[in-house]
Amino acid sequence: MSGSVVLLNLAGAVALLLWATRMVRTGVERAYGEVLRRRLRATLRNPLAGVVAGTGLAIALQSATAVALLVGSFVGSGIVGGAAGLVAVLGADLGSAIVVKMLSFDLSLLVPICLFFGTAIFMTTERRSWRQFGRILVGVGLLLLSLRLIGEASEPLRESRLLPVIVDFLAADPITAFIVAAIMTWLFHSSVAAILLIVALAARDLIPVELGIVMVLGCNLGGGLIAAMLSRAMAPQGRSVPIANLVLRGIGAVTALIVIAFVHPPLDLLGGSPEVQLVNAHIAFNLALVIVGLPVAGIVHRLVAGALTAMQPQALIDLEDQPVSSLDASVLHNPPLALGNATREVMAICDTIEIMLTNVMELYEEADKPKIAALTALDDRVDERHAAIKLYLARISASQMSEDQALRYQELLGACVKLEQVGDIIVRNMLAQVKKKLERGVSFSQDGLDELHEMHAAVLANARLAFNVLVSRDRETARQLVQEKERLRDLEKNSSQRHFDRLRLGTAESVETSSIHLDTIRDLKQINSLLASIAYPVLEEHGLLRDSRLKAI
Repeated sequence: MSGSVVLLNLAGAVALLLWATRMVRTGVERAYGEVLRRRLRATLRNPLAGVVAGTGLAIALQSATAVALLVGSFVGSGIVGGAAGLVAVLGADLGSAIVVKMLSFDLSLLVPICLFFGTAIFMTTERRSWRQFGRILVGVGLLLLSLRLIGEASEPLRESRLLPVIVDFLAADPITAFIVAAIMTWLFHSSVAAILLIVALAARDLIPVELGIVMVLGCNLGGGLIAAMLSRAMAPQGRSVPIANLVLRGIGAVTALIVIAFVHPPLDLLGGSPEVQLVNAHIAFNLALVIVGLPVAGIVHRLVAGALTAMQPQALIDLEDQPVSSLDASVLHNPPLALGNATREVMAICDTIEIMLTNVMELYEEADKPKIAALTALDDRVDERHAAIKLYLARISASQMSEDQALRYQELLGACVKLEQVGDIIVRNMLAQVKKKLERGVSFSQDGLDELHEMHAAVLANARLAFNVLVSRDRETARQLVQEKERLRDLEKNSSQRHFDRLRLGTAESVETSSIHLDTIRDLKQINSLLASIAYPVLEEHGLLRDSRLKAI
């Protein structure tokens, strides 16, 4: 077999591995993503629980990168602290190593089982959760199949005359091997796939164990680099977790590389075969990082966060930036173009509301008078745009609109009114609570503050869903938004009940901030209800909305 054919087969097997990994992750995110996010948010307060949660989530998603970005967004939103987030990401990397261990076993019998039942479930049901479960099974089957194909494709490399030359060069230059493995992991965008490829080659004695461990260390550095690079668009506070993880991972990998190069530890302790030794070394490295990272996570995160803030002093959104109007009066005679312009302008209001909603919760912890003034100015901008959109829509020729365009007209008008009301609640109600808290000089209890952050995060996530529904008019997203409204109602009830429990116990902070706490919960719930109602026209169009929630008498 020619070398080009061997490389083509190997590239196809690796591509299938990457696709299958993505397929499993997508299925888990769509079917169980929100549940997993809630569980992660709830457990991050305890460092050890955060490690376990990060490990479990990485095993479920088969991606430590996805967990790092998710936790980074939590930290950026103020839901959890940076040190707790960093510990959870270290746990996620350990979970990713456990995934490699699980996939290193002989699971060939599961290939036909997963493919058959996964396909059968996906094709015989319309239920979204079951279809995603079928997708997960098919993904697992393809993933295991890809590992078999990698082994078969690499078998002819035993006879290659070029491969020993490359291997000898890398074995003699561990730094180059380390960098090559890091770059390969970055190109794959998956440390699991990169390490499984190295393990498959080592299992066929194509690379020596010591070189394999050096490359595994490089893969660990590359895995941390993926999340750090993908977080470029985040605010400095959100980026701090992936970058702090990269710093810890880089220091650990370089330290281990030096130990291997100069000390030559006995690798037989890691297992009896090359592939077992590589996988166990990968797990041992990540376990050591968790143990070392637990006591130093706070220090490392503070240093990284401080450096990012110093380097990007202007990274925060400029709240005084002046917008450009999309309301072109010259196309009013053309309803499709005019409605498109109105949609763009409504989406500009959505962006402003998201800025307001994101920033208002920070003021509950530390009231900042300039930011209060900036949020008030943003509400004035929302009011101006709201008035302009109403006038613009009123000038569109109703006689030239089709039935669908008339429905879109009403939908945009209704959404515009609701968004204006959300802005009013933020400024007139929530900022009033912030000022009241500032004047009284009181503080929330830690439990109370965590509850407010949890509810705020849920409302912010639902706001983004609502904005997506306004553009895409996707039925499933609209359904999910309304379902989240029910979950938030339960969240509000539980938060109120826990608050009253603290009042009965006489918790001083809860007594002092009781009215502020309860009014804020009410405001967040009201905002969520307004945003969820944006989905009603889409659901009504598909016949998925009941006329009344009242029971028939």
